[in-house]
Amino acid sequence: VLIAIGRDACTRNIGLQTIGVKINEKNGKVPVNDEEQTNVPYVYAIGDILDGKLELTPVAIQAGRLLAQRLYGGSSRKCDYINVPTTVFTPLEYGCCGYPEERAIDEYGKQNLEVYHSLFWPLEWTVPGRDNNTCYAKVICNKQDNNRVIGLHVLGPNAGEVTQGFAAAIKCGLTKELLDETIGIHPTCAEVFTTMNITKASGQDITQKGC
Repeated sequence: VLIAIGRDACTRNIGLQTIGVKINEKNGKVPVNDEEQTNVPYVYAIGDILDGKLELTPVAIQAGRLLAQRLYGGSSRKCDYINVPTTVFTPLEYGCCGYPEERAIDEYGKQNLEVYHSLFWPLEWTVPGRDNNTCYAKVICNKQDNNRVIGLHVLGPNAGEVTQGFAAAIKCGLTKELLDETIGIHPTCAEVFTTMNITKASGQDITQKGC
């Protein structure tokens, strides 16, 4: 049984209405611009309280640090809320960074995207004979920007570790060509991202016959 508890935004009784800060009446969260500024120019909000942002502690820490640098250190750097690596620590982990496919389509248009995907078989599953078509990897590329990787997804062992490494590459402007030019470490799960050649659009079979 999977239960998503979630969090409550306790903003209705702290006096925000007194100074005119708007909240989303449906969930109590605070809408902000890309600099964490509310509708009241001298009031900022960061962390889980932000409307439409990720509820992740490392994101709040990064956003707060960058906000302080902008306010008091002369910086102009803003928090990147898109290329955030994250993992669901279920028995078979799921990790992702960047856009989910559905949101990428809304943002860029399906015709401007190329999606590569593959099933894969972790080496450690060979001896126990586990299903070799359970783990899955996908990269979403923007064809209008040199096939830059705008989304990476992996379902498999140690997905968090895999995603954390690729997240840095995505921040550096990772492209499909660079992935193809990267030599994989065999036999690792992350290697699958260096050998992907089947697109979803092609409809080709992605099932695996061996490790």
